[in-house]
Formats: sequence, structure tokens, C-alpha cells
Amino acid sequence: MKSTIAQLRTEYSKKELRQQDVAPNPIDQFKLWFEEAIKSEVPEPNAMSLATVDSNGQPSLRVVLLKEVNENGFVFFTNYQSKKGESIKYNPLIGLNFYWHDLERQVRIEGSASKINQTLSDEYFESRPRGSQVGAWISPQSRPIEKRSFLEKEQNAFEKKFSDQPVPRPEHWGGYLVRPHTIEFWQGRASRLHDRICYQKEDERWEVKRLAP
Repeated sequence: MKSTIAQLRTEYSKKELRQQDVAPNPIDQFKLWFEEAIKSEVPEPNAMSLATVDSNGQPSLRVVLLKEVNENGFVFFTNYQSKKGESIKYNPLIGLNFYWHDLERQVRIEGSASKINQTLSDEYFESRPRGSQVGAWISPQSRPIEKRSFLEKEQNAFEKKFSDQPVPRPEHWGGYLVRPHTIEFWQGRASRLHDRICYQKEDERWEVKRLAP
């Protein structure tokens, strides 16, 4: 197994990333790459790894879904009482990473997360499938449960509770906006000499630099 893992290797050669070709604003550059990922039919292009650090200094990493990108940053939704929610409450500095294998690209983001306006969370919640709306009420996310039948029992109870009405958004569920201060675009290249273009926010302006691979 050890030798097999060590021999796994992929040579990257599909594209290049030149500093003179990127947009002045990293949000605009991200949108260009994201649209290309969609057109290339990359599986779940909005899937992103979210890194948080808890009160014990322990990093945690999981995959969540990007639901909006705007001039202010990146938006995702979750249970505020989950492990990630508790970590963000303690330390709002987080990391995001998109990896689009088919394009040999990744985007690494560092920034600060904060809750979005409740009205915006309501609007997105109303757009979700009803099953997902009910699910937001059912799961005590990240807490231990004895068996799956607990979830099934709760599902039946809440479906009955909301059977004749729209499902309201629970107060413990909503969105976060990640305001970036660093965004790095990585393009795989041959011989591990990858292209890395990094945007760093300095006094409300974006400085663009090429990084060594």
C-alpha cells in the first residue's frame, strides 16, 4: 500500500495562468473560473472545503456548498449550532478551498465569516425543497444521537406539525458571508511548476502577486 500511494502521480498540462491575463478583482476572476467549471460540467462546482478552528485550537475541515458569490464575498448556509457554527462563533477567521479536478484548478480563500441578514436567510430557506426545510428542524447537527430511528421519528413529527402550512426557517439555521482578504488561484502545470496567482487585500485595494509553486 505504501509504495502504491507513493507512485500515484498525475501530470498537469491542460491550461496556464498568466498574471497579465487575470481580472483586477479576484471576485471577478473567481466568477470567470466558476462559469468555466459549470460549462465544463465539473461535478458539483460549488462544493467547497470549509476550514474552521475551535476554542481548543483544533482545525476542522468539511465540504459545504457555495450558494452565492457577490462583490462582498462567498455565502453558504448551515446550522448555527453545528460544530462549524460554534467554531465560527469563537473564531470567525476561516478558510475555503474549491478543487476542480477536470480543469486542474483550485481556488484557496482566507477570510472572515459573519451571519448574513435574517431576511436573506429567509429568502433562501423559502427556495429550498420542502424536505430540506423540514430537515433543518430535525437534525441536532454535530450532536451524538443513539440511532437513526431518532431522525425518522423527528421527521414524522415535524412533517405532521407543518402539514398544513409553509415550513418556517428555524432561528438556528441561516447563512454566513465570508469576506475574503486573500484569494489564490492555482493552475496545475507540468513538472509541478504550477501557476499560482495570489490576491491580497491591502487598505481596501487588491494587490496581485505570482507565487512560487
